[in-house]
Amino acid sequence: MSVLDIRVLGDPVLRERTAPVTGITDELRSLIADMFETMYAAEGIGLAGPQVGHGTRVFVMDVDDNPLAMINPEIIESEGTERAEEGCLSIPEIFGDVDRSTRIVARATGIDGKTFEVEMTGLAARCVLHEIDHLDGKLFIDYMSLIKRKFTARKWEKEAVNYPDFIRKLEPGKKASRRSRSRSTSPTDSAEVPFEPEL
Repeated sequence: MSVLDIRVLGDPVLRERTAPVTGITDELRSLIADMFETMYAAEGIGLAGPQVGHGTRVFVMDVDDNPLAMINPEIIESEGTERAEEGCLSIPEIFGDVDRSTRIVARATGIDGKTFEVEMTGLAARCVLHEIDHLDGKLFIDYMSLIKRKFTARKWEKEAVNYPDFIRKLEPGKKASRRSRSRSTSPTDSAEVPFEPEL
């Protein structure tokens, strides 16, 4: 397994709709294994094909020690709405509140080639929806108001200089540094709580 480079905001691959997978190959299995390795190295809970430069309709996730790869995923049921903060491995240091369904039923193909359905709630459901957005060329910042998007764009301009050629490199075997930020206090307040995992 290998730790792959993560593409960050500005790379065109993040805005392209992925192509459906037509067969389970050794190459796909290898990609999925590398995606898990990369996700863990970055301390994320989800990672989609475009984020590692592949226009493949597949993502991996691990919420509550439940690793799962979903190939050609689709949402067949959804209900409820909850707003919560999200981050993204492809947009480091940027966070924003997004409304997502609180319960979903997703259908996908597994790495064994079999179709399965899974019901998810809470953070797991949010993760699936976030990753499917990636497969459709959509990012969580697209849900922000125009004013917030302009503010985010200015903030990202300063952050993006850390990622030449829109590449975020991770060191194999070394976890990404953890940051903390407050969800309920201003940035100048000293009391901080860990941020939500990045997807």
